[in-house]
Amino acid sequence: MTTTAAAAEAPNAATWKIKLLYDGDCPLCLREVNFLRKKDGGRGLVAFTDIAADDYSPEDNGGVDFATAMGRIHAVRPDGTVIKNVEVFRQVYNVLGIGWIYAPTGWPIIGPLVDWVYGLWANWRLAVTGRPSLKTILAEREARLGAGCSDRCQV
Repeated sequence: MTTTAAAAEAPNAATWKIKLLYDGDCPLCLREVNFLRKKDGGRGLVAFTDIAADDYSPEDNGGVDFATAMGRIHAVRPDGTVIKNVEVFRQVYNVLGIGWIYAPTGWPIIGPLVDWVYGLWANWRLAVTGRPSLKTILAEREARLGAGCSDRCQV
């Protein structure tokens, strides 16, 4: 993704309340992101950052590197706080005014169960969506980006 494309991802970058790091190569993730974009309605409350983009920068995203972001969903608050797992959905949905959808996931019995199910999903999502293993994705990315240094290493 180019810098221009990154700017388009967060049109009101100064007003975002949470930055969602998502896997743009995951069809189910994209479905969720498209739903959330519609709920955001151009308000810019959520900044959407595609971790699969070649120019994804951990430095701009709470220090969350590509491999870590691929393992579990992450988000970054404006103060730089990084959150992960189901808490991301709770906070994103809350920011968009639809927090009631995930509210039960904070309850004593339901919360731990949902967290456990999400852990299973995170471990299996690549296989379920017909994608290669994380190890393969990381190797392909490293080869494509020149040992992980992208254009910074080119003369």
